[in-house]
This record gives sequence, structure tokens and C-alpha cells, in this order.
Amino acid sequence: MTSGPVVLVGAGNMGGAMMRGWLASGTEPGAIIVVDPSPAPAMAELLKSEGIRHCPAVPGDVTAGALIVAVKPQMMGSVLPGLKPLIGPDTVCISIAAGTTIGTMARHLGDVAIVRSMPNMAAMIGRGITAAVANDRVSDEQRSFANELLMVTGPVEWVETEDQIDAVTALSGSGPAYVFFLVECMAEAGRKAGLEDAMAMRLARATVSGAGELLHQSADHAAAFRKSVTSPGGTTAAALDVLMRDDALQALFDEAIAAAKKRAHELAEHG
Repeated sequence: MTSGPVVLVGAGNMGGAMMRGWLASGTEPGAIIVVDPSPAPAMAELLKSEGIRHCPAVPGDVTAGALIVAVKPQMMGSVLPGLKPLIGPDTVCISIAAGTTIGTMARHLGDVAIVRSMPNMAAMIGRGITAAVANDRVSDEQRSFANELLMVTGPVEWVETEDQIDAVTALSGSGPAYVFFLVECMAEAGRKAGLEDAMAMRLARATVSGAGELLHQSADHAAAFRKSVTSPGGTTAAALDVLMRDDALQALFDEAIAAAKKRAHELAEHG
């Protein structure tokens, strides 16, 4: 699939999750090179134990088959220019940094094959979802290879235009925080209804994670699950009458997603 190694720049939470996924899927450790000046002790030990080449700085003797840039968004401007020596005519460059556009990457790396992707936090446990968009330099083979590299942390959805990545960031990139806040709200409501604090939180956490697992294991629409648990005139119906009143919750989410999308666009413009 590629004539060069997979070079991972940044072995933090997300980059580390991807690397573990590659190993678990059968990628040979010798086909991976990690560039990171100061990996966490546990990561440094993993690299050593797996026999993965670790370079504190960009090596001068490597041409990457795939270059995965997994540093924090605020570091991209200082890191990208130094990566040009890793790029050959067949290299595909993959960014997982929020707010860094293909144009920004091209300004630093040149007219090369670039995939911009947006994973989310659950990638760290192999249960994330990633959206990706490719520039016109990416061949079908490179796109397939990028898909293989990204899907080790969960499904990959390819979008047609880069503008759609801002909507992805607003929905799934930031989405875990919305779910965590939902748990907080449910637990607080349970406390106000008479439950002890810790129990209310345990119940809320288990309820949301369990409902999520049901969705994960089934292709049924979320609305189908909602209807199946809602008996006419029952307790769930009473609660949903409040939550769905005048589409108030939907309107709130519409506003929240729109605000996140607008901010993602602003960050990308100034990236």
C-alpha cells in the first residue's frame, strides 16, 4: 500500500490511541516511526517494548508513506514547516488537529496529498468516529490507506467539502462534551428529586452509557429506541412531554451546534 513507513508526529492521547490501534490491527512495529520530543513515560516504555523507532526530532533519513500529524492545534504552526523533509512524491499527509485547514497545511508542506480529519475523544478507547476530507492530490490508493489508518479508532465518514468539517467539529468533535453535560444535568435533577448525590451520578452515568451501547450494537434509528421505551401515559412519556415541548430542546441544540460550527470556522480562518 505504501513504500515508506507510517510516521506519527505527536504520541499524545490521540496519536497514541492510533498507534495502539495500528499495532492491534497487525501493522508491523518496524513500519512505524514516532516523532515526539518528550513522550509520556508509559508511551516511551511502549515504544521501547514494541521496538518502534522513536525520534525526538524529525529524522533526516526518512521519507514517509503516510505522515500523521497529531500535535495540538496551537502547535501546528511551529511544527509543520519542519516536516517537509519527511515528504516524498507518494506521501499522504493526514492531520487530526482541529482548526487546521488543508490550505494551512499546504502553505507549510507544499502541493502534496493532504487529508484533514476530525476524530473525537472516544477514539482513545477505540470507540470514536472520524470525519475526513481529501484534497485533489490524494489518489484513490492514498485515500484507502488513510481510511485504514484512521478507522482503527472507530468508523470513518468521508465528506465532500472541507466546509463540512466545521459542522462535523460542532456535532461529533465537540459532541462528547454535550453528552457529559447531559449526564451532569440528569444527575442533578435526580438529586433534586430526592436521591443521594453519588447514587444519582451512578444512575445517570450507567443510563447514558447503556443507552449509547444499545445504539452502538444496533442499526435502528434513535427514534425507534425512544418510542420503544415510551409507553403512552407512562413516566417516560411524562418526561418527554417536557423535553419535547415546543421543540425547545431541539432548538437549543440547533443553536449550540450552530455556535460551535461558527467558532470552528473562525478558528480555521485564523489557523
